[in-house]
Amino acid sequence: MHQETILYPLLAMALLTGWVGVRMLQLRFRAVRRDGLSPAYFELNRGARPPEYLLRIEQHYQNLLESPLLFYVGLVLIYVTGQADAIALALGWLYVAARLAHLVVHVGAMGLTWRRRTFLTSIVLLYALWVRLFVQLAAS
Repeated sequence: MHQETILYPLLAMALLTGWVGVRMLQLRFRAVRRDGLSPAYFELNRGARPPEYLLRIEQHYQNLLESPLLFYVGLVLIYVTGQADAIALALGWLYVAARLAHLVVHVGAMGLTWRRRTFLTSIVLLYALWVRLFVQLAAS
């Protein structure tokens, strides 16, 4: 397996985050045009009550800029230390899949139980990736 392959889940996660950012921008315009949200609201994100769909996508976008940071760093470390293998790649893709499922559940308003399950699944996968990297580096 080529070491560069471990970067594919990283790129997929970056594309997912970018897509959510673009979608959030679209929904902000929609909230102003169709739902009457004042553009002044976006100066400090205060002074009005935005529609729930906008709050969900904004919260999800913020979430994609938090714990996935550890994912990006972990994959880069796996790459630069030459520890990429099929298990690391599988953990990477499973993490991306879990984050995609979390997006569908969160933005689709499918309920707190499913949201918690998909989020916790992604966290378990993330820490499995880190623990495995630590063990590999300690053993080498």
